[in-house]
Amino acid sequence: MPIKKMIDVTEKVFLITIALFTVGAMVQEVMLLIEQRSVALKDLLLMFIYAEVLGMLGAFYSSHRIPITIPLVIAMTALSRLIILQGKDGDPSILLYESGAILMIAIACWVISKIQDRD
Repeated sequence: MPIKKMIDVTEKVFLITIALFTVGAMVQEVMLLIEQRSVALKDLLLMFIYAEVLGMLGAFYSSHRIPITIPLVIAMTALSRLIILQGKDGDPSILLYESGAILMIAIACWVISKIQDRD
C-alpha cells in the first residue's frame, strides 16, 4: 500500500471519528439539557460549535479542502462562550484580551473574504 493511500485512509478514519465524537457530544449535551429542563446561551453556543465542526467536515468532504474561515468562526464562537462562562466576576483585562482576540479573528475573516472576492 503506497504511503499516500495510507495517509488518505488514516485521514478519512480520523475525520469520521471526529464526526462521530461530535455527534456523540451533541447528543450528550441535548440529553443533559432535557434533564436540566433549561437552556442557557452558553449551551446554544456549544451546540453552534458542534454544528460548525460538522459543517467543516462536510465542507472538506465536498471540496477536499477546509475553508479557513470555518475554523476562525469556530474560534470566535469558542471565545464568546468563554466570555459568557466567566461571568461578571472575571478580571476586566482578560475580557479585553478575549474580545480583542475576537475582533482580530473577525478582521482576519473580513480580509480573507475580500481576497477571495477578488479571485
